[in-house]
Amino acid sequence: MIGRGTLAQRIAVLACAIAVITALLAGTLAIGLITRKNLANASSTLARLADAAQETADVGVQPEASQQRARRLLQASKVQSVTVSVDGQLVGATALGGAAITSVEIGQLLAGHTISKEATVDGQTVLVEGRPTRIGAIVLLQRRADATAFGDALIRQFLIALLVGVVLAVVLAILVAARISRPLRRTAQAAHALAEGRRDIAVVIQGPAEVAEVAVAVNSLASALSHSEARQREFLLSVSHDLRTPLTAIAGYAESLADGVVEPAQSPAVGAIMLAEAHRLNRLVADLLDLARLGAQEFRIELARVDVAALARAAAQVWSDRCAAVGVVFRLEVRSEPVWCHTDPSRVRQILDGLFENALRVTPPGSPIVLSVLADPDPDPHTVLLEVRDGGPGLTDSDLAVAFERSVLYERYRGVRQVGTGLGLAIVDGLTRRLGGTVEAGHSLEGGARFTVRLPTGTPSAG
Repeated sequence: MIGRGTLAQRIAVLACAIAVITALLAGTLAIGLITRKNLANASSTLARLADAAQETADVGVQPEASQQRARRLLQASKVQSVTVSVDGQLVGATALGGAAITSVEIGQLLAGHTISKEATVDGQTVLVEGRPTRIGAIVLLQRRADATAFGDALIRQFLIALLVGVVLAVVLAILVAARISRPLRRTAQAAHALAEGRRDIAVVIQGPAEVAEVAVAVNSLASALSHSEARQREFLLSVSHDLRTPLTAIAGYAESLADGVVEPAQSPAVGAIMLAEAHRLNRLVADLLDLARLGAQEFRIELARVDVAALARAAAQVWSDRCAAVGVVFRLEVRSEPVWCHTDPSRVRQILDGLFENALRVTPPGSPIVLSVLADPDPDPHTVLLEVRDGGPGLTDSDLAVAFERSVLYERYRGVRQVGTGLGLAIVDGLTRRLGGTVEAGHSLEGGARFTVRLPTGTPSAG
């Protein structure tokens, strides 16, 4: 999106920030440790030099000459020295030495005490080491900058190495971020292609587990969309064929009537055929409308407290006559007391009519159709159970899994047995779900199919 950084940029910035913060913390700690250690070493070295100068000054029969020799040796190490005479006067004192030694400290040296301290002269830190001798004392002075010159050079080298490490970390972060985001970028391109209508999408599954999971999801979506659209095309072809058949018959007979080809005596029969085809066409259009309305938010459900047992008896009066007209045995299994349910009675009747229509179409004469109604104590005591069973050819185990998918059974059995529009069971499933219930297909004891509808006795969930 506009105004938002990419994932690669964010990862790179985060990695760079971590590298810089880590470098700053490590540099601060390391410089502090090196500085303290360097200063301690410089102080220790100057103290050892002072001890050596003391020993040198005390050797020989001419102490003054020995002290002069010790001072000359110290000059090569950038160490200044000052001698103190027995009367407390500084001999060979420089500006540095004169400012760093106090009269009190001179008295301490002449009294036989040593001095080890840091002094500030002209804004510079000076290390001071004083030792008493036979003819007074000797004091060593060294600027801290001179004493720690090697350590400062080491710190500079460390900082350069740290900077190089940060630069390398930034470069690696950019490369890693680009590598991580590349699969996601390809997945996003594939998603855009899916949105544009392409279905031949196959994202390469690579990268971290989360990125690979996104690629798998996009591939699954592409496959599901392709399958769904193929099913939709098959459905449209099937519906188009079913619409064309009655329209062709109606148009053909209408042309015959218009051209006067049909004899007057045959007109009633032709009219009956046209009426039957018109009813068939109307039923298909009604099924399509019901199926479309089920997916719409404005689908209306009128809830009421309904005696499902009484509703089943009313449906049985109609369907028992229709079954008797074709020689099918109708049987009602319902208890005498009411079975109450908070639901939409017209929608429940529509569900039963759809199941009866499906059963009557395939049940041969002499075989039964059974409607059973009871309160379902197991597994849910707050459920009403309705069953429509028939003695028809039934369904295979593979049919049960797809029984409520539109036009699947229609395509399987078209030309094999009587089929309807291919939408009836899909409408039953949609209506049942809208009422907050479930419907399942199975095998009946009568030898055919069994359709079980479970409706909650309470208020169904909306939508």
